[in-house]
Order: sequence, then structure tokens, then C-alpha cells
Amino acid sequence: MSKFEGVVEDIVFRNDQNGWTVAAVKLDGDRNRISAVGVMPFLSTGEHAIFDGELTDHKDYGRQIRVTSYEATRPETKSGVERFLASGLIRGVGPATAKLIVDYFGKRALDVLESEPERLMEVDGIGPKRAAMIAESFAAQNGMRNTLIYLQNYGLSPSLSMKIYRAFGEMTESVLRTNPYRLVDEIDGVGFRTADEIAMSLGFGRESEFRLRSGVKYVLSEAANSAGHMYLPRSLLVQKSAEILNAETAQVERVVDALVLEDAVVAERMGEETAIYLPRFYRAECEAARLLIQLKRSIRPPKLTEAQLAGQISALEAELGVSLCDEQRQAATAAMLEGVCIITGGPGTGKTTSINLIIRMMRQLGDVELCAPTGRAAKRMSEATGCPARTIHRLLEYNGEQQGFVRNGDNPLDARVVIVDETSMVDIFLMRSLLCALRPGTRLLLVGDVDQLPSVGAGNVLKDMIASGVLRVVRLTEIFRQAGQSQIVMNAHRINRGEYPEIRTRGTDFFLERRQSASEAAASVVALVRTRLPKYMNLDSLRDIQVMAPMKRGDVGVYALNALLQQALNPASQGVPELNHGGVVFRRGDKVMQVRNNYDLTWDRSGEEGEGVFNGDIGYILAVDRKARALTVEFDDGRVAEYDESLLDDLELAYCMSVHKSQGSEFEAVVLPLVSGPPMLMTRNLLYTAVTRAKRLAVLVGREGCVRAMVDNNHITRRYSALDVRLRGER
Repeated sequence: MSKFEGVVEDIVFRNDQNGWTVAAVKLDGDRNRISAVGVMPFLSTGEHAIFDGELTDHKDYGRQIRVTSYEATRPETKSGVERFLASGLIRGVGPATAKLIVDYFGKRALDVLESEPERLMEVDGIGPKRAAMIAESFAAQNGMRNTLIYLQNYGLSPSLSMKIYRAFGEMTESVLRTNPYRLVDEIDGVGFRTADEIAMSLGFGRESEFRLRSGVKYVLSEAANSAGHMYLPRSLLVQKSAEILNAETAQVERVVDALVLEDAVVAERMGEETAIYLPRFYRAECEAARLLIQLKRSIRPPKLTEAQLAGQISALEAELGVSLCDEQRQAATAAMLEGVCIITGGPGTGKTTSINLIIRMMRQLGDVELCAPTGRAAKRMSEATGCPARTIHRLLEYNGEQQGFVRNGDNPLDARVVIVDETSMVDIFLMRSLLCALRPGTRLLLVGDVDQLPSVGAGNVLKDMIASGVLRVVRLTEIFRQAGQSQIVMNAHRINRGEYPEIRTRGTDFFLERRQSASEAAASVVALVRTRLPKYMNLDSLRDIQVMAPMKRGDVGVYALNALLQQALNPASQGVPELNHGGVVFRRGDKVMQVRNNYDLTWDRSGEEGEGVFNGDIGYILAVDRKARALTVEFDDGRVAEYDESLLDDLELAYCMSVHKSQGSEFEAVVLPLVSGPPMLMTRNLLYTAVTRAKRLAVLVGREGCVRAMVDNNHITRRYSALDVRLRGER
């Protein structure tokens, strides 16, 4: 690491969100300018700065300093002060005004602005209003600069520091010194551990009441984020909180009691245990149950006899050229008669045929809206039905500025029927938002496979609705002849019943490539994706074939396989720009996935503009701007979004994805490495979910013993949720 000193002559580029800056610097004793590049959100033109970093030779931009840290001092010369004031940092001061101020006050101009701002009125052309505006802007910039430097002392990123400053302003330091744990509750992106480190550095003790309360709420929040729990049993909450806080159980018990009394958490008896909820989870579950029952009761059945309804179904069968089984007829009848109806079934059981007929029946009632949780699932629904389908977010018209949906209880949807596909993916908050936007009298048809993995978000919505016994449920179990010719379909059902799949080596759409070690399996996965399957089935390696893995780590985990597949399918080469972020190389042409909901990210699609990119959306990197450290990504549905450095944590390579992330998607071919893994992950319903993502071909790579062990392992980790209990209570 070396030190470089010089004067900042120009700010060439700055990303205001993350502080990434390219500055033109004239080093002391050197006539030539050099670029200083790094996170420097407060660096200003005219300042003298000391940079810590390395001198590098960039192949496109030449000699530059890669800055790791820096210190800047106010400019001390008249020309430096003038450049500083003219930089555009201060409202009301441009180059001409900067010259007037410096001509009048000399190199003391900044001292005057700080301590005697009223003297600005002595300068020709600056009246009271303008002087006040300049003084206010200078003070705000000074305050923000000092606060952000203070925050970065605690290792917070510039973008997170800016978010904290926007929330608390000049009170930031006071808030942190009084109760740094407020950051966890009030700032998205600050976790308990970060706040805890700040608190410890400020002298807070481990038995601080603020710390104990924040720790308990953190455990509840983490249980929802990592495992999808709506609540935790009190005994489990106390145990986990005591472990994380390194506190006595009695201490935590007392804190939980206090939080309950203050309504900071909600306690409710649930059978033999007391459930502890964060308030927003409790409200969402209660509201969802109430709205479902309200919707169920609001429907008046059509004035048709059973014979007339049966005749309608028969006429539509003839029109569509299909023949329904008894279960499908029950589904169509129930959809017409019930306010809320659930159709569930595995692959090949005729869900799509049923939906197509139901759509045509329902059109006599009014507008029919089709939707699904993800863009890929909505696209599949459109292709299968021939009718337009949207994501639930687009149906409800998400408004990024207001952080909510335009369609709600005050502005409900006009549709008379709403059909939701892939309902197993819908979490409690999205379900509640959808229900809020439905008028009484609207029919709601929920379609999904209850045996797949549950939603990534909190809740167990589809399973709880079925388990309640309150809503009409039709299970489709009959496998149709054409689907029965597919080993993918037959084996999926075998797996779901706890039977071993029939494994062939060739000549079928489902086979196992036997490999004993993880390294052998990984090599086979790469060969299958790069050459063998594209040649065998005329598939596109990137767009048609999806590798999935049960685990993220290990030789056949998501991270390792992504690195291998990137090297095989999109290797580094001259002229192909790339960007290293957090140890991951993003390269033009890479397949990537959005890994968390970002409701505010703007996108463009052939002139249409919108907001919102969501967990599980898959796209491809169109462009890499190394100078700005930014990416341009085009998603499967044509949306194009720009990612600056502050958003890059939201992206992961997607050559390989976790099985959980594959929900709602269907791929021409799926490659699934199965060698070994922890029993908690290597379960029957994970294998079932992975296999059902394959449309034309499913290839397992690894050990047959591992496949059999997964079929035998029907362990389903309990999700603490109570929508079923609340539905029965609302009945």
C-alpha cells in the first residue's frame, strides 16, 4: 500500500448511491493529472487529499490510483477554494458566484461560510435570500459529510451510510449514541450484528436493555427471513435469543414479557404453546384469514341447475376438443359455485386443461384476470392458456414511490374472477395484498402443487389453506395417458409417494448418470451443459438448460458450479468487459438472477417503463461499465434494468441455482447433481420439486444411493404458521 498526495482538479464521475468516484488529481510534484478511483463520496474539487492505494495500469483507462482510503483537507489557496465552491456542491453557487466570493473574502471564504455566513450579503449580487440559501446548503453539506465520515468509521458502506443519514439527518450521531439498535428497526439493510458492533464500540454493555430487546426481535425476524416462520414458540424464542445474546434465560424471559406488554410483539396461545409474533406478521395472517372467509361468503352461486352446469362443461369439452375426468369436472363445478376454490395436483394431472375450460366458463361472469407470483410463472401461464397473465405485483400495480400497491381495499380490481397459478410460491404478505384488492363477490381460484417446497417468503399459505378444511379443495390425482408416457411425470409421482424412481441410462426423458465423487459429478455437469445436451437435443446451453443444486456450498454446490459453468460457457476473453464484486466476477453475457425483491428498481421494455425486479427473475448481462462499476441486465420478459454498485449484491450468477429458487419456473432440461449432503436438505420434496421443473429432460448426476436416500427422507421442517387455525376461527 502506498500514499499519494495531491489536489483534486475535477470530479469526473460519481455514483451518488454508493459513493464510487473517479477524480482527476494533480499529485504534488507532478505536472500530469492522474485518475483516483474508489469509494470517495465526500471528495470535492479543490481539496488537497492523501490517498492510500495502489498505482495500477488499466488496459482501457491507463495509469490510475485504486484508492482504499483517503483523507481530505480544505483547500488552502484562493484558486483551490474557488474550484471547491464552483464544483456544484453548494446550491446557489456557480463559477461566477464562486469567483465573486473568493475575490471578496480570499482564501478565508470557507471559514466565513462556516462561522459568519451573514457576511455573504457583503458580496455584490448576493441578497438576504440567496445568502441564506448558500449558508444553509453549505451547512447541510458540512453536516452530511461529517456524519457520513463518522458512520464509515464503523465499517458501514457509503450507500448504507447515506440511507441512515437520510433517515436521521443531523441527529444521526445522537441517535447512535443513545440507542444504536434503532438502526435494526428503522433502516432496511442494517442487521442486529452490525448494530451490536457499533453499540459495543460506543461502550454499551451486553446486558443493555436496548440490546436484549433488539436481539429478541432480531431472532423473530431472522426466523421469518431464513426459515419462513410466521412466529416462534415462546420457549424456542427464549432459547435462541439467549444463545445469540449470550444472556441468561431469565433475562430473556423478562424482556419477552416487557415486549408483549408494550405490543412490540404479539403473544397468543396456540394449542400447547404460546406463539410470539412480530406485529406485522400477526396482522397479515389475521387479515388474510378474515378476507378469505369474507370472500368465500360473498358469492352467490349462479342460477343454474346441476344438469345445466354439467351441460355447459360438456359443451366446452366439445369446443376445446378435450375430455375431462371426474376430478376435473369437480374442479370446474367448484370454481363456478365457490367464492374461493383451490385446485391442487402434481405434474400431468390436467391442471392446465382444467384452467383453460374454467376460464371460458368464467367469462360469462365478467372479466377474468390471470396471474402468478413470478414473471417466469406468468409467462408459462400465458403460453399454456393462450390468455394474458401478469405477475401479482403487476396486477396490483405496485407503486415504488409509495412503497405499496395501487390496487387495494380503497381501489379494488374490477375483475369478477382472479385465477392464481403456482400458489405454493405465494407468501403471507403477497396473499394478504391480493385479497385486499378483491371486491366482495369476486371469485378466487388458487392453483398449485401443495407437495412442492413452500414459498421463500414467510408463511405456509397454500398448505395451511388446504389443511384448514374450510375452503373447497379439489385434488387432481389421475395421470393422463400422454403425460403417463413421460418418465419425468411418472417418476415425480413415484418420488412423491415415497417410491424409488425408475432410472434408465438412455432413451428416456429421465436418467441417472452415475458418478461416485463430487469432482466427477461436477465435471459431468459441465460436459452435459456445454456440449452433450445441446448436441443431443438441440438445446441452448444458457436458455434451455438449468443446473440446480440442493446446497450452496461444496464441490457440487451452487457457488462452485456457477464458477465452473461460467468458465465453460462464458470465459474471460479479450474485449469482453467484466466486473469483480464481492469475489464474484460478472461478465457480459453472464446468466444472472435477482435474489431479493427490489420494488424501486426502474426498468425499460421497448419504451415501456416500470418499477420492480423480483426474487427469482432470471436475466443476462448486456453491458458492463467498469468505470462506473455498473451492469445492464435484460430479463427473460424483455425488461432491461441498470444496476449500480450498490445493487450488485442483489444479483447472483444463475448458471446453477438452488432448487428453492427454481420454483415457478420450467426448463426444457434440468441437470441435478446428487452425491451427498445433510439430511435436512436432501429431502423427498426437494427432489420432487427439482424433477417437476423439467419439461423435456431430467438428468440426475451422482449416486443412486443418494437418490434413494432422498426418497426415503420425508422430513419436512416445520414452518410455524397458523393461517389454518385462523381460518377455522373465522368460519
